[in-house]
Amino acid sequence: MNEDVKPTTRRRVLALSGVAGISALAGCSTGSNTPTPGEDSTPTEGDSDTPDEPGPGQIGSGREGRGAPGGTPMADMPDLSGTIDVYSGRGEALVGSLVSYIEDLYPDLTLRVRYDGSTDLVNQILTEGNNSPADVFYSVNAGALGALAGQGRATTLPDEVLDLVRDEFEDPQGRWVGTSGRARTVPYNTETFSESDIPDDIFAFPEQSQFQNELGWAPSYGSFQAFVTAMRVLNGESATRDWLQGMLDLGVQSYSDEFAISQAIADGEISAGFTNHYYIQRVLDGRPNAPLATAFTENDAGAIFNVAGAAVVDTADDTDMAANFVRHLLSAEAQEYFATTTFEYPLIPGVEPVGDLPTIDELNPPSDLDLSQLADLGPTIELLRDVGISV
Repeated sequence: MNEDVKPTTRRRVLALSGVAGISALAGCSTGSNTPTPGEDSTPTEGDSDTPDEPGPGQIGSGREGRGAPGGTPMADMPDLSGTIDVYSGRGEALVGSLVSYIEDLYPDLTLRVRYDGSTDLVNQILTEGNNSPADVFYSVNAGALGALAGQGRATTLPDEVLDLVRDEFEDPQGRWVGTSGRARTVPYNTETFSESDIPDDIFAFPEQSQFQNELGWAPSYGSFQAFVTAMRVLNGESATRDWLQGMLDLGVQSYSDEFAISQAIADGEISAGFTNHYYIQRVLDGRPNAPLATAFTENDAGAIFNVAGAAVVDTADDTDMAANFVRHLLSAEAQEYFATTTFEYPLIPGVEPVGDLPTIDELNPPSDLDLSQLADLGPTIELLRDVGISV
């Protein structure tokens, strides 16, 4: 294709994505009340929500009331070409439209995407060894990224990619980078509790009698297990065991996923729970008047800020091209997509989250937790089962 023509064509396509119309970016903004399953339940840990697909030209377009996103547009990023094999632990239902948009943007690009659970894909890459076709590993959580990097199977990303996000959202050795974030939260029913009723210390919950038989959790969920892993790392196994037992004594109710918890709270079935922030936003997007709000603990395992992210696998045929694909996940359009379609926290400056949420700077996650430590999941599973929790 003529190089003098391509930039103009690309900008024309991208211009379509910047037009704020009456239709919002993705199906989650349509107000559908259709329940959707969870995102990262084990053993697959893959996204499995099913929002409606956005229409042509809607990637990165604004929801009503949102201006054009900040950050670097795809038009200003290096072109992509050739074939890139992406092993994606993020489900096609959530990120397939974004992947297709990137592929359609470049006539000489083919993206071959294998969708499966993040942990399963790490094991697949390790099993395939030096014969793995994987160029990019796209994970739903930092733990799986840390597991891949810990096995020496991720290459160091260039500064042009790493510099797009803050240091705490990437591997200290630069082997993976976060692309979107999720905060652990305490959703609560506003007809039962006020925000002041919700402790800002995760260890205070078992001591609160008002929560007897009123709390929900999803112990088979990857995000919940990452939270418990963080508690083990920060507070030790003994304190974590005591907390889990205290929650069982409090009559905590188990759910299949965290979207179901948020729905149950909005319905008055229970009054509070432990979920990632975006499940609350997904319920409220379909039911704006639901009695559901978000509270946060501070500087403890209940306040961890985990990331979905990507790494370039050491078997990549063209590591520069693979890294540039990862860079596209940090473009203005992709970050706006994550904010408005998956309701996650964008990780680049200039793109704000959707909903009545604090900014990243206003959150209080534990400062002494390296997200790569969340890869140490085995002892957490053993502990949950030893306490008598089915996972």
